[in-house]
Amino acid sequence: MKNLNVSLNQRVFSLRSGILISLMTVVGFASCTKAETLPVLDLAAQISALPLEPLNDNELHYLQLMREEEKLAYDVYATLYGKWGVNVFLNISSSEQSHTGSVLALLNKYNLQDPVNNNPVGIFTDLHLQQLYTELVTQGSKTILDAYIIGATIEDLDIFDLKNAILETDNQDINLVWENLSMGSRNHMRSFTGQIVALGSSYSSQFISQEELLAIISSPRENNKP
Repeated sequence: MKNLNVSLNQRVFSLRSGILISLMTVVGFASCTKAETLPVLDLAAQISALPLEPLNDNELHYLQLMREEEKLAYDVYATLYGKWGVNVFLNISSSEQSHTGSVLALLNKYNLQDPVNNNPVGIFTDLHLQQLYTELVTQGSKTILDAYIIGATIEDLDIFDLKNAILETDNQDINLVWENLSMGSRNHMRSFTGQIVALGSSYSSQFISQEELLAIISSPRENNKP
């Protein structure tokens, strides 16, 4: 995971540079659907049905990281919904709550300590995520465009970290969750970039490649229906 101590202004915003995302590539991607990822109870049932396998150090690391990183997404979106009252933040924050709950199901299955525990909104065990939360909320509270770019940035980071987590994971149950969360994050990226383009601006990737970003937003929304 990249160093989160780098200034947010250096890492996040490319409003006047990069490739302008065509509105044609994001038509229909502006809202978050309930069917995009498996409901947490259904996913928990699948997790329980898969074997309990030994954990390597990388799997342990990403279980802790993604539990709090999904909480970061939820906390920022819930806070920005309180600031702007825009439904995209309400809808996606609900999805992120399911995401962090699915990681908790894994922690419980493997009897691992939960870094979130009972921490309220805006409080994190990981100090880098603690700092990032403050920076993201501060920037996202400036304008609604900034808020949408913050949303795209969080999903950018999630997709990047989940890709690395999948490469380091061989447990079936953990990969099931990582793949499910990755699909949700790609859909969320489509939603936020759609909002950004609707305001006449663009988002340039900060973590994944620009080519991967364009491939995501130019493809249809994904869901778990056959």
